[in-house]
Order: sequence, then structure tokens, then C-alpha cells
Amino acid sequence: MGPIIYRRLRITPFLLCIVAVGCAAPERAPESPSGEYLFCFWNTENFFDNRVNGWRNEPDKDFDRWFGEDRAVFEQKIKNLTEVLAALNDGRGPDILALAEVEVESKAADALAESLNAKIQKGTPPYRHILMKNPRGGRNIATAILTRLPVVADRTQLLGNRHRILEGHIVVDGKDLTVLATHWTSRVSDKAGEGREKYAKQIYGRFRAMHKANADVSLLVCGDFNDNPDDPSVKEHLHASGDLERVKASGDPPLLCDLFAKRWAEKKGIGTHYYRGHPFVFDHLVVSPAMLNGKGGWLCLPETAKIVEHRFVVPRGRNKGHPLAFGNEREKVPLSERGVSDHLPVTVRLRVNK
Repeated sequence: MGPIIYRRLRITPFLLCIVAVGCAAPERAPESPSGEYLFCFWNTENFFDNRVNGWRNEPDKDFDRWFGEDRAVFEQKIKNLTEVLAALNDGRGPDILALAEVEVESKAADALAESLNAKIQKGTPPYRHILMKNPRGGRNIATAILTRLPVVADRTQLLGNRHRILEGHIVVDGKDLTVLATHWTSRVSDKAGEGREKYAKQIYGRFRAMHKANADVSLLVCGDFNDNPDDPSVKEHLHASGDLERVKASGDPPLLCDLFAKRWAEKKGIGTHYYRGHPFVFDHLVVSPAMLNGKGGWLCLPETAKIVEHRFVVPRGRNKGHPLAFGNEREKVPLSERGVSDHLPVTVRLRVNK
């Protein structure tokens, strides 16, 4: 079967094999050489496409026009994103890629998938599915999921009113993985953290409902939380802990496991985002208890969780090594010298139990 792109719940086949009864032939998951699948989340920082959509609010208005009117800007952004992502997973790129700050009603995610497919190791199964919906929130950006693995497109949904919480379902060998790709409210607009607490409660409520129906639910929550693992929104309202054994033994209420919480507590120097020289772990990978023992079919390998380093970093000064943002039009920096995002990607390896 040729590549199929699922976008905002619309199915657009390049080539679709139809069986006699009029249904598409079942899709098989591509084999993984290692038997594992790489999951990646990345806040791609104002990832707009190359056409002007006419947004009126700031800063989307400026990014929409800049990317849409200057072809070289969009091409450079795609090039930089592709360089980092295509190199992951031994040159195969992530098997499941969740993104934040992707322009809604745009072709940005499609263009990235096309660019990755051209750059990843020859013979690697292509990215075929894009899951994305418009949350119609304050900004015209959203989260998205790109994957080469089979998806259940009609189960894609947004949680909450105007929240950037995208729920996607990936199924391999009949085993369902629920992914919540999220982007919580900024500390700039939500200094008290009430908005982030609402995000945490919304997500935990969804987990509790799924857990009540099936205690072995395989759930992976990822996103830019704009809070650290020990902040109240994450620790108290999302009920996420870095103690694997405590999560495994949790009863009612069940806990979630934050894969970076322990390292954040032990070494405050780690960071996925930096502000005025200070590190923050805003980008999280959080899994349900069943993901630690594989009872639900999907197994997370916590020891493989990592913050990805790449070449797009500040070259010198006190912020040396920190992620270098792509920036905006006002910054008088040549495109060839721009970074890619002000956040670092985070990854973890998953396995499907046979």
C-alpha cells in the first residue's frame, strides 16, 4: 500500500488498496530492526508554513507573514528540523514524533514529513500519518503527531475547551498506545500557574477514566508543560512521580511516571529549555503504570529517556550549549546562522510485547 496521510481526521490516499467489500486492506506495522520504536517530542518553536493565512493576533500575525512571504525562511526552518530529526534512531528518524507549536490549518507538518522521508536512511518506512486538530485557542498553533506506524484516525480528539491536548491512537500487533501530545499555558501569560493546573487536571482526569476501564492502559503523555517535574501542576495535579517502584505499586489514585523527574531532582543542571542562563525541564515524557511492566502491550524503557543534543546551540558565552532559537524577523541574524528551536527534543524507546 502506498503512503496515506491522515490529517485533521480527513484521509487523503496517494494509493489505496480496496477490498471487494469496499474497505481498505488492514495496515501492517513496519518491522523495527531493533524490535523497539523511538518516540520523540519536540516543541518546534513557531513552526509556520509557507503561505499567508491572515492571522490577526500577535505574534502569529508576524510569523504567518514572515514565513509565508519569504520562501527561504520556511525552507531553512524545515532544513534545520530535518537535520536533527532524521539523524535520530540510527538515521531512521523517530517512529512516533509529537510536535508542539505547529501552525493550525497549515501544511507545515506535511512539509516536514515529506522532507524527513527524503532524508531518512534508504529503505526506512516513510512517515505516512499526521494527526492534528485545531484547538482554536488564544494562538494559532497546535500539537501534532507524525508516525510511520498504524493509527486509528477516527479516534483522534482534543481534550478540554480550547486546550492543546491532542489524543492520538497508535496500534501495533493489535496493541493500542494512547498518546496525549500537549502544550500547556506559558509562564508569561499564566504567572500564577492556574492554567497549567487546569491542563494537569484535564489530562489526569482522562487517565483516570481510561485506567478505571482498563488498569493496564498504555498511555504516554508528552509535551511542553512550561513547568518542571517538581512544580505543583506536575507533581500534585498530574500525579506524576519519578519513583518507578512507587508508580508500579500505586493503587487508588494511580500515579503516572515522569521519566525526567528523578534526574531533575538529583541534578538540577539538566534542562530542555533555558531562560536567562537557568535550566528548566519543561518538556516531559510521562507514562502510565502499565507502560513500566508491559501488561497493556506497550513497554517503556525508562533508562533510554534522554534529552537530545544537537549542533544548533549557542556557540559561546555564558549560554554556550543552550538550544539556539530560530528567532523572528526582527533579529538581524542570517538564516544560515539561525538555530532551530528554543527547546531541545526528548526521546524514549518503546517496545511492543508479542
